[in-house]
Amino acid sequence: MPDLPDQIRACTLCAERFAATHTAHAPRPVAWFTPSARVLIAGQAPGARVQASGVPFEDASGERLRDWLGLTPEDFYDTTRIAIVPMAFCFPGYNAAGADLPPPPLCKKTWHAQVMQSLPKVKLRLLIGGYAQKYHLGVKTSVSDTVAAWRRHAPDAFPLPHPSWRNTSWLKKNPWFEAELLPELRAALSKVMK
Repeated sequence: MPDLPDQIRACTLCAERFAATHTAHAPRPVAWFTPSARVLIAGQAPGARVQASGVPFEDASGERLRDWLGLTPEDFYDTTRIAIVPMAFCFPGYNAAGADLPPPPLCKKTWHAQVMQSLPKVKLRLLIGGYAQKYHLGVKTSVSDTVAAWRRHAPDAFPLPHPSWRNTSWLKKNPWFEAELLPELRAALSKVMK
C-alpha cells in the first residue's frame, strides 16, 4: 500500500470541482511531509505557481516566509525536519473575478486527521492564515486578532499572517510583528530544528 504522502498525491476527489472553476484545472496535490518532521507549517492551500511546480511556497510569499523564519531554502525544504501541510493539498482555483477560492472542506475531512497522526514528532506549529488557525487552534477570531494574541499560543504554536505582498500594509501597521513575534519565533524554531 502506498505511504500517506503518495496516497494524497494520487487524490482526485476534487477533479469535478476544480474543472468547474474559472481556472478549470486538474488536481495536483502537493504532499510535503515525513513522520520525522518536528516543525509543522500549516497554511491555506497551494497557489497557482505551486500548482505548476509541485513545490510549496516556491514564490515571493515563500521567500518572505523563509526570511521571517531565518531559514535557507535547503533547511526550509528538508522534509525530515519540516512538514508543510496546507488545509487543502491542491490549488483550489480562482473565481471569475480572479480571487482565490477557499480550500475545499473535503480535503480536510479526507486527509487531515491521518496526516496529523502521521506527524508524532511535531513540536512547533506555524499557522498561516485563518483556515489553519481555526483548525489548529480552534479560534474564531480574525487573523489580525489571532496573530496579535500570539503569546497565548507560543512557544508551541505561532499564528502568522500570510506572507503575501498583499499584506505589506498590514506589516507596516503592525511593527510589533517583526520586532516582537519574529525574534521569539526564530528562537523557538532554532531550538526545535537542532
